[in-house]
Amino acid sequence: MARYNVNFELSVEDMELIEAALRQTKSELAGKLVAPADEQPEQIDAIDHSVRRIHDLLGRLHNQKVFYRPRSQPYISG
Repeated sequence: MARYNVNFELSVEDMELIEAALRQTKSELAGKLVAPADEQPEQIDAIDHSVRRIHDLLGRLHNQKVFYRPRSQPYISG
């Protein structure tokens, strides 16, 4: 029986490419929601669900990033 691989070896560039592709797909799908041409209500619901899933995935990817904070001095944002 097949199992899922729980360890991934992705570089920072790989993650950037994945995020860019997700953003592009989300943008295209959101464009269909703004100006629905011939989509039926169930198609609109499916597109909306896909946009929400992509948005959630992008959020989870963002939350896993480790951002730089200097340790030698107090951190001042902005």
